[in-house]
Formats: sequence, C-alpha cells, structure tokens
Amino acid sequence: MLIGKKNNGLLENYIIHSHFLKRDVLIDFYLPPAKQVPAEQLSLLLINDGQDLVAMQFQEILQKLYDQNEISPLLCVGLHCSADRKNEYGTAKHLDYKGRGAKAALYNRFVFEEVMPFIRKTNHVKTFKEKSYAGFSLGGLSAMDIVWNNPQEFTRAGIFSGSFWWRDKCQDDADFDEKVNRIMHQQVKKGVYHPWLKFFFEVGTQDETADRNNNGIIDAIDDTISLIDELKAKGYSDRDIKYLELQDGKHDVPTWARSFPDFLRWGWGTNS
Repeated sequence: MLIGKKNNGLLENYIIHSHFLKRDVLIDFYLPPAKQVPAEQLSLLLINDGQDLVAMQFQEILQKLYDQNEISPLLCVGLHCSADRKNEYGTAKHLDYKGRGAKAALYNRFVFEEVMPFIRKTNHVKTFKEKSYAGFSLGGLSAMDIVWNNPQEFTRAGIFSGSFWWRDKCQDDADFDEKVNRIMHQQVKKGVYHPWLKFFFEVGTQDETADRNNNGIIDAIDDTISLIDELKAKGYSDRDIKYLELQDGKHDVPTWARSFPDFLRWGWGTNS
C-alpha cells in the first residue's frame, strides 16, 4: 500500500494507493513534539485538502502553539485532494443537483478502510484518545458529512468556509426552497442528537458576494448560521458550537490560516 517516503522531524509525507479512489493519495503526518506521548493521550485530527495545509505553513502554526504550550498532543493528518475533488467531496448519501459528489461514498470508505488502518499501523497506535475531522470549503462539507454520519467515530468537526449551499435542486428552479433543498441542513434536521459531538464553524465576511435570498447577508454566512440553527433545534447548545466570523475574511488559504489556531485552541487547548 505504501509507495512513499518519510521525512525527519515533525512532518512525515507518504503516498498510498487507494483501491477505492483508484489513485495515489498524498498524506502528510504532522506529529506532536518528540517527547513521549502515551497512546491513550494522543488525539487525531483528519483534515481534507491537505495541500492547503502546506500552503499555509501548517507545521509552523503547530510548532508555535506547542512552543507556547497552548495545545495538547495532537496527530494531524492532511489528506491531499485530487483533480476530481467535486466528486470525492460532498455528501456521501446525496448527490447535488448536478450529480456532483458521485465518489463521496468511496471517499468515506477510503478514510475508514484505508487511511485509518494506515495511520494506526504507521504510528503504532491501536486507538486514539479521540478523533476529529476538519476541512475547507467543499472539503469542509465533506468533513461535516463524515462526522455527522459517523458519530461513533468522532467528537468534533471543524469547518472553514463550508460549502453548505450544497443542494439537490437548482436555485433558479421555481420550486427551489432553501429550507428543503440544502442537503446538509436536511441531514441534520432528520438526524439524531449525539451529545458528545462539537462543531467549529469559520466564515469570512468576504467569503463571497452571492446573496441568494436577497436578505443582505452573503450565502456563506447565511448557510452556516442556518445549519447552526438546525443543530440547536436538534439539541446542541452554544457550549457545543463555536462560530467564528472573520471581518474581511475571504474564501482563501490566508484566511483559513488566521483562524486555524483558534480552532486548535478551542478543541485541544491546554487552558480550555
């Protein structure tokens, strides 16, 4: 399965071949400091769009937090996307109105049946203290979908500029109803409350300019707040949800780099 390489230090790079995705996948391990960390104290964070972590110099972000003793030991695993990103990400049980997300169910199997065993074997860890999942944009939607539909596996989801517009009907159709046709919102509405799950949402005021319902609020913010409303209607409270709205924040890597330390401190902060 492994056909890659390992670097020295706190970053290890691998390439594994996925039977489910029919492609090679670049995977980056961002390791906690070299000091001995008992396996039962090590948490795992899976992150879609691992190539964005490289662009934001994620290793330096982590190192600074560790140097200042702001977060507890955490193994971060960045999964690089492919050119077929719009099919591998999305929602596994529901295609969008254009048929996108056709490989999302296969991506789920890749994560659970290929990535997780590889992580455990490579790091000699049978089980983790807890597991979480994060992602950016469409990768954020994928992370939310995976956590929500596999609550027995995870405790947190971190979504940055999540593509919660993902819908099963074109918004230009006469019978389009955002309260019915947004896929992730419907999954939460029809889903089951799991008290251990927690959610972090980041969105920027300049994430986009579209305002689908002409209410003066961009869709990226509207869709995220609406999803939070669905979570609260399901039983989650402000203790379970962190919403970070960045003034002048954009739909880009620099914005996500600004907000990622907040996510890490929220989830694994030594003072939290």
